[in-house]
Amino acid sequence: MSTTCPSHKTFFSVVSVSFVLMAAPRIAGAQTFESIGIRAQGMGGAYVAVANDATATWWNPAGLATGAYFNALVEYGHPRTPPDTSIKGIAFGFPALGLSYYRLPINQMRVAGSTGTAPASREEQGGLSVYGATSGQSLGNHLVLASTLKLVRAGDTHADLDAGAMARFGIARLGVVVKNIRKPSFDTEDGVLELKRQARVGAALLARSPGLINEMTLAFDGDITTVETKAGDVRHVAGGLDVLMFGKKLGLRVGASANTIGERRPALSGGASVMVAAGAAVGSYLDAQYTGGSDESKRGWGVGLRVTF
Repeated sequence: MSTTCPSHKTFFSVVSVSFVLMAAPRIAGAQTFESIGIRAQGMGGAYVAVANDATATWWNPAGLATGAYFNALVEYGHPRTPPDTSIKGIAFGFPALGLSYYRLPINQMRVAGSTGTAPASREEQGGLSVYGATSGQSLGNHLVLASTLKLVRAGDTHADLDAGAMARFGIARLGVVVKNIRKPSFDTEDGVLELKRQARVGAALLARSPGLINEMTLAFDGDITTVETKAGDVRHVAGGLDVLMFGKKLGLRVGASANTIGERRPALSGGASVMVAAGAAVGSYLDAQYTGGSDESKRGWGVGLRVTF
């Protein structure tokens, strides 16, 4: 893609629309961006402009075009709030197509009319299942627009849509994503759950080298909209660093985030990726992350297995 004005206007139009969404009425609940993605959580949630693995189907659909030819992963997350809950995911990604399935606990979200967190014995009955199909379109060499068509199930099933854009200029990347565009609502045993429309922007710098350190990514994210969770309202800003070294056999990452509404509630994250098998242009990685701090909406740990070529 040439660096012509129409492409730049398209990207900044998407950003402008996202900021307009800040004026949308507040509704009943949502899952945070940081619910999914072992690598993303290890970077503190600074991933909208990175999103170069199969979790781009969640973080930013346009990121699939920036990743490997094929990427598949399975992950398991254990949040601290509420206790005795888990998050599961499986995703496959090509540059122009992604398929994903995620299952999140409803009792991690705020439910209108709820009298409290659902008992642990009802965890599986209170699951939110998200089936996604992602596709995108490159507009020249610098800009990608993409969307994830979702079937979201919590008792009944609704269609929904996420949309994202990513622009690349040398080592710099800019990303924006809007989730839950149709704002589906569900009648649950604890009341009505209505997924709030969410918007987030990010920027990243990616440097590559043939030396000891092969890749280094510095990224920053910020929520445009407010997310309502069991731990309270959150609107996060985040920063993260990811380093791949020793022929991409080892990856280390750190990140930090803070809430910009009410109490700051900082969170610190760390993670690692270790290559456990390698073949001709194929690599298998074990990913892990841990997030601590005072932000109950983000605390927890997760592990995943990722295959890429």
